[in-house]
Amino acid sequence: MALNESMNKTNSQCTFNDTVDAYMYPTAYSLFFILGLPGNCLSLYVHIKQENELGVYLFNLALSDFFFIAGLPIWMDFELKDHWHHGKTLCTVCIFFLFTNFYSSALLLSCISVDRYFAVVYPLSFPFLRKPSTAATVSVAVWTFTLMFNAISIDPNQIYDDQFKICLDVFPISSKQIKVYVVSFFVGFLLPAVVVMFCYWRICREVRTNQATGLSERRRVFRLLGSVLLSLCLCFGPVHITMVLRAGLENVDTCPPAWLYFLYKAGVALAMLNCLADPLLYCFITRRGLYTMLTGSYKLPQASSLAGLMCRAHGLSSQCWLCEQHTLSSNQA
Repeated sequence: MALNESMNKTNSQCTFNDTVDAYMYPTAYSLFFILGLPGNCLSLYVHIKQENELGVYLFNLALSDFFFIAGLPIWMDFELKDHWHHGKTLCTVCIFFLFTNFYSSALLLSCISVDRYFAVVYPLSFPFLRKPSTAATVSVAVWTFTLMFNAISIDPNQIYDDQFKICLDVFPISSKQIKVYVVSFFVGFLLPAVVVMFCYWRICREVRTNQATGLSERRRVFRLLGSVLLSLCLCFGPVHITMVLRAGLENVDTCPPAWLYFLYKAGVALAMLNCLADPLLYCFITRRGLYTMLTGSYKLPQASSLAGLMCRAHGLSSQCWLCEQHTLSSNQA
């Protein structure tokens, strides 16, 4: 976005070199749209056919991404034309969907980690927590919390500048936005990251101490949890850390340093990358996920189904879920 003019404020002058900005972000948003729209549509189709709690969480993850991706052409238009020509209302709606995607995705990734935690560490102790109906209730709670949080925290007057036709990238920061950024850091990143890391640690500990778990099963569960943690930290870490930096370093009466502006823009772009990371999270964790995404079929080989049933029937091992994942993947390789 050309910022020599559009970053001006009535109380200060903010000027940044936008040579890279003008080309990088329209290109990135175009790729997100071209790859993310079919990927998440396919994810919605696949996950709605699943009859387990993981499918419920992944469906809601894809739904969140779909709503965000649907508005990407407007963000591309903003970057290409240098100004926001769609008014305050549409700016507010687009930002609402943007941050709803950020926070719902982070919280749903936490839910997936907790679900896997109970599946591996306490496979028989809390069966009601791993029912699809429970996952649906938790997902509704995540949506409700996210929508309410954004309704309270997003102020149209703080995110849109009518004089210079700016949406989201309003500099310098306001005193209210400083408070919002600090709260968002804890709610949208730190808390989910702590939950995911705790689940990762406990599951890894359980898997390593269980003699019945083979090397391939250990690698598979480590890959699953590692991918969730990587997705959370890579996509949502930079933007929230930059928000905290803005809250601490930026003054309401002066412009921020250029490096902080570019870090913020790069952080937002990385956060948008989660619309591609979420389908890949399911698709490439196991060969079963890739097979299902490509075929839309849940008809598994007989040997695989039998192994899964035997594993669940014996039920005393905390690795039932791992056993089933291993046999399904091996037969579909």
